[in-house]
Amino acid sequence: MRIVYNTFGLFSGGVFMNKRGMLDMTTGPFFKKILIFSIPLMLTGVLQLIYNAADVMVVGRFAGSDSLAAVGSTSSLVNLIVNLFVGLSTGSGVVTARNIGANSNDKIHKSVHTAMAISVASGFTVGIFGFFMSGKLLELMGTPENVLPLATLYLKIYFLGAPGSLVYNFGASIVRATGDTKRPLFILGFTGLVNVFLNVILVVGFHFDVAGVAIATIVAQYISAIFIVIRLANIENACRLNFKKVRIYKEELKEIIRIGLPAGFQSSLFSFSNVLIQSTINTFGSVAIAGNTAAQNADAIIYTCTNAVSQTAMTFSSQNIGAKKYENLRKVYFMCMGFALIISVCFGAIGLLFPEQIIGIFTTEPEVIEMGKQRLYIMMTTYFICSIMDVSGCQIRGMGKSIEPMIITLLGACGIRVLWLYTGYPLRQELWNLYLSYPLSWGITFIALFICFIVFERRIKKHSAS
Repeated sequence: MRIVYNTFGLFSGGVFMNKRGMLDMTTGPFFKKILIFSIPLMLTGVLQLIYNAADVMVVGRFAGSDSLAAVGSTSSLVNLIVNLFVGLSTGSGVVTARNIGANSNDKIHKSVHTAMAISVASGFTVGIFGFFMSGKLLELMGTPENVLPLATLYLKIYFLGAPGSLVYNFGASIVRATGDTKRPLFILGFTGLVNVFLNVILVVGFHFDVAGVAIATIVAQYISAIFIVIRLANIENACRLNFKKVRIYKEELKEIIRIGLPAGFQSSLFSFSNVLIQSTINTFGSVAIAGNTAAQNADAIIYTCTNAVSQTAMTFSSQNIGAKKYENLRKVYFMCMGFALIISVCFGAIGLLFPEQIIGIFTTEPEVIEMGKQRLYIMMTTYFICSIMDVSGCQIRGMGKSIEPMIITLLGACGIRVLWLYTGYPLRQELWNLYLSYPLSWGITFIALFICFIVFERRIKKHSAS
């Protein structure tokens, strides 16, 4: 992995680090710094996808379409439950980055230790709720009877890993706030390999089916959590974690909740609209579910890469807000949006050129491949809209405004999808028509977020000048 960094010529010598060993995101050249921050973040996200992709690939090829459908039918439900707390980890990263920009070591210390206290409490809350409610929630989603027992078993085991997952997410958000996106990459690189290795051993070797992939996932999650905590405990700046000082500080908690809770609430309700769509897909049977699952893993690669750019925009804008360098906000926004556009268009073209080969990675059944192609064609053609929408929302959140992008996303992305389910979809009840709800909702939401950014940026500049 070190070779990859040297290839870009960006990671040798810490040229852009400040005296405290943190990436200075408040001065140019911004393009190189955006690459420094976002490329390892992209690779980290892709490695995280290996968790799910390895699960899907192994069960699809060695356990059959019912097992593939079982794993795939749980993703929207997992996101619905987990994303509320992952949003809080986003808030902790934004607050930490802002305090770094403001050079406030005391506030950095408090935000770090508050975040880690929240991560432990959140992890156990999610784990207990998910373990006991998995079966009932899957039934409410209309999961087919031939899939339900396997999906329930997978989810129950998966949620046992929730504490490890959330500790890692909160810890990684803090590490990234300092400008270090390399170490989370190294951690996910190693644990991704562990996950793949255990998948093969438990499913192919011991025939554990969906239980095997779930066990592999939670083992990898706990290893990731241990490594990120070790990194925080040894970091050479104000973000260093002291286990004896882990507690919730009132003011920092308020800020993390103010920024993170709307982001998490938005993500959860976003996932709720996806749960409704998944419930509709479930009515087409296990072959359609399996095809959607396979194609979903393909378009998830685009989202992961462009979301890394979105997280970059959020972190850079947070530091610049803390440093009161408001003139940099527009530069960061448009650079990140252009970068996300390039990525999504290039990956989309690959998806359109090789749909059968891509879906064939996850399954060898022709019927499943045909079902998956319906999703792939629509998503690969329009995912660039989702990319610029995501950058816009994260940019605004990094500027300290979290309620507004939440409301816009709920009304635009979620509202339009639900509306389409009851208006456009009934006119022609086919999968491709169901998938059209995605680009339609993305486009409307992006327009509203773009206007919102322009208004907020002008307001901030006007306020600073007065």
